[in-house]
Amino acid sequence: MTHGAKLYVYQMRQDDQRKCTSAKLCRLGLVRPILHRYRIPKKGITLNPKATDVFSPEDKLHLSHGLVAIDCSWKRIDEVFAKRFRGLNRRLPLLMASNPINYGKISMLSSVEALASALYIANCIEESKKLMSIFKWGPNFLELNKNPLEDYRLAKGPEDIIKIERDYFGSI
Repeated sequence: MTHGAKLYVYQMRQDDQRKCTSAKLCRLGLVRPILHRYRIPKKGITLNPKATDVFSPEDKLHLSHGLVAIDCSWKRIDEVFAKRFRGLNRRLPLLMASNPINYGKISMLSSVEALASALYIANCIEESKKLMSIFKWGPNFLELNKNPLEDYRLAKGPEDIIKIERDYFGSI
């Protein structure tokens, strides 16, 4: 589906599966489900909101090994991410959620928003749009974050990303 990127979701099943974006992506065959932590690819990128390193266009090199979203409840985030996950752990730069549960909240992204953001920043824009088009609120996410996503995509590396983040969102 993506320029060599393999998309995965580690499903912890902590949320209502009827509203779960990752469950729908799995049903449609757009991402591969991971049911055990040890199956997370060692050399891939694992999106981890508690990671110290920020995802940047430089990380595109690792997408052929896999891009993994961790699907868990935001209510249990500290517990879930108390331990590191396999792979290169990266946090996404700040963005605004447009999913119905966390609309307007900074960085409280759904699994599909997280995957689509990373794809966009890695210059896989069409793939990002394709994922978001599956949800009626999805295209709004890309529109809502159009300017920061585009600036993140054009960044030279993690240092640029941090500067761009501050320009848009201050020191959150």
